[in-house]
Amino acid sequence: MAFSERIDRLKSSLIREILAAAQRPEVMSFAGGLPAAAMLPHAEWADMPVDMGQYGMSEGEPALREAIAAEARERGVPCSAEQVLIVSGSQQTLDLAAKLFIDPGTEVLLEAPTYLAALQTFQLFGADCLAVPQEDDGPQLQALRERLAHHKPAFAYLIPTFQNPSGVRYSEEKRDAVAALLDEFGVTLIEDEPYRELVFDDELARPIAGRLRSASWIYTGTVSKTLMPGLRVGYLIATPDLFPYMLRLKQSADLHTNRVGQWQALQWLGSERYREHLAALRSFYRLRRDAMQAALSEHFADLAQWQLPQGGLFFWLKLNQPVDTRTLLEPALAEDVVFMPGEPFFMNPDCNLGYLRLNFSHVAPERLAEGIRRLATVVRQATTAEAA
Repeated sequence: MAFSERIDRLKSSLIREILAAAQRPEVMSFAGGLPAAAMLPHAEWADMPVDMGQYGMSEGEPALREAIAAEARERGVPCSAEQVLIVSGSQQTLDLAAKLFIDPGTEVLLEAPTYLAALQTFQLFGADCLAVPQEDDGPQLQALRERLAHHKPAFAYLIPTFQNPSGVRYSEEKRDAVAALLDEFGVTLIEDEPYRELVFDDELARPIAGRLRSASWIYTGTVSKTLMPGLRVGYLIATPDLFPYMLRLKQSADLHTNRVGQWQALQWLGSERYREHLAALRSFYRLRRDAMQAALSEHFADLAQWQLPQGGLFFWLKLNQPVDTRTLLEPALAEDVVFMPGEPFFMNPDCNLGYLRLNFSHVAPERLAEGIRRLATVVRQATTAEAA
């Protein structure tokens, strides 16, 4: 078959493969970033207008765009509804941005580690990915400055709020510093905030996009983590120089995002019941986070280091004795436990061994401790064998 040259760079999704292997009900999955089924809200459809079944505007439903723009302005992102594009989950933002910016060899700047599906998308289009290491409060600023000074990345893709996979939340100082550097070097920002509302304290920092003075930006989010991922409704907000291109790329991709999902999302955003739902969601996930913290403290204290996440859905563990955690998938599955190996979240997986991403939203607390105990046994056996 005469496929395009990019097919040679096409990779399967390890997360999807793991989830497929974990379908047995007895398997405890700490792998995917799945919202808890018990917290999916009950959706009412009876009042949906019949014409929602008709083709719609490529930009998205006007009322939904207005609601998202209003919410973004409250966060400190300067925008109007005319800058909002409704997309099929925020993952589509990454696909559209890759089409807009990336040719084979185009440099892009990413955190290390970074969101796996973003890395896959950018590499599919041939990007040369530049890594900036993460610290507990955001990127290493000297490394960021050096990358920007010695390269010309088409954009910087950053997840400053409860980063996937590390759970890092940028400090105020790091947010200001990153914005200043992007302005200084004229580099476009793609800011991804899918976990922003899943916060377990009172800190809701202003996005980096709202701190930029001259650099262009795309700010993207989704309702997948707070409402229903099955709606496949996300959004992007872009500076006026970028928005027309993103809109045309959207039109060439799928004409418009499904209107049924948009209508349902609009019934929630900005409403009192949505605020109540978010409050319940945060309390629910805080309990599960605390349960995993307790289990890790009991079973992983001698095996790994980690930070207590202040939001999001993940713990990020660094093993004291590095092993390729991809090799632990099979023995873990034999114990009816699955997790997400950390290596694929790096541009150079084989140079970054010994990390695990653990999701705490999906497994009930009464089962969670047993799953962590089993996983610790698998890790301990592997590290003992490695040491021998």
